[in-house]
Amino acid sequence: MNLQPARVLPDAQTVTAVTHWTDRLFSFRVERPRSLRFRSGEFVMIGLLKDDGKPLLRAYSIASPSWDDELEFYSIKVPDGPLTSRLQKIEPGDQIILRPKPVGTLVHDALLPGARLWLVCTGTGVAPFASILRDPETWERFDDVILAHTCRTLDELAYGRSIVDTLPDDPLIGEMVAGKLHYYPTTTREPSAHEGRISDHIRSGAVFAALGLPAWSPNTDRAMVCGNLALNKDIMALCAAAGLREGANSAPGEFVVEKAFLD
Repeated sequence: MNLQPARVLPDAQTVTAVTHWTDRLFSFRVERPRSLRFRSGEFVMIGLLKDDGKPLLRAYSIASPSWDDELEFYSIKVPDGPLTSRLQKIEPGDQIILRPKPVGTLVHDALLPGARLWLVCTGTGVAPFASILRDPETWERFDDVILAHTCRTLDELAYGRSIVDTLPDDPLIGEMVAGKLHYYPTTTREPSAHEGRISDHIRSGAVFAALGLPAWSPNTDRAMVCGNLALNKDIMALCAAAGLREGANSAPGEFVVEKAFLD
């Protein structure tokens, strides 16, 4: 099934840049519709046209912050995937479909005020946190912000690490980040400083010891979770065990989980 760029639809947007991080992962930037407003952490539907002229769309978190003039997305490459098998071949100047109706649960509005924000993710689940980490509101609301990212191998951590590395020099939030940012990457299929799933490191207390932070408490800690089904279930159980309650836009709580898609 061949897919063609959406060159005739009114909601088509032009690709401005593409970066291939590994043979399995890539990011790309597109023009941002002037009318599009979103909260950092939300997602939209993007895609391409099939041969029959119908759009094939999937949910993608917006990885750029809400103030950015462009939109950034981070994606896995699936060789036989109906969409990603073609999407991974896009180049600057090509167009994609973008439905400008952002939604999602990984937003500040769904969390109660707290002292520490934990951003827990696997694989491409880091995408919404790339947006949240570059949002001034994140650093205004919390004393500590922790990105805990689990991937199979070290090279798959590169995108998230690049975001973390650039934050201290960011002209908008660089001074706000100082002393607040904590990064805890783990790998499951390659030796590293922290091996295993992040859920195991939380359960054992290893992550708290390594970062010099106390274990989760509903009085101080808030968590956002985005990853595969196993991670979501594990972290939700750990949150519940620590007394954290799940929140939503309509009823803020101590943690939120994005359930709209799995990486």
